[in-house]
Amino acid sequence: MTEMKRYVLRMFISLKHITANVVDRNNGRIVATASTVEHALKDAFQCGRTCNSKAAAAVGEVLAMRLKTEGLHQGLGRGVHVDVHKQIQKRGFNNTAKVWAIVNAIKNSGVKLVLDHHGDDHNTP
Repeated sequence: MTEMKRYVLRMFISLKHITANVVDRNNGRIVATASTVEHALKDAFQCGRTCNSKAAAAVGEVLAMRLKTEGLHQGLGRGVHVDVHKQIQKRGFNNTAKVWAIVNAIKNSGVKLVLDHHGDDHNTP
């Protein structure tokens, strides 16, 4: 049986900026977002030519805080889904540390994050 993945974490990583969004797949809307483009994060990290894992972790923490504010930190009981391997493949292996920094910061902030395996419908505990 396939599990409904209503809320999905999406990441966008460039040389200068990191953005993480949680998307509601029922209507395609972004329910929470955080980015190094925002003044508070931009001023705190001074990314310059590149953003590092520390900035990525801060993006994850801010996103988790916003999910909690919206009452979505449990993903309506189903959690927020992310396929880490797919995100790493899309973002390039140079960004592996940044992807994991975002994921770990969100998870450590108390958001129910469901790690989907590469290409199948099984979840890790």
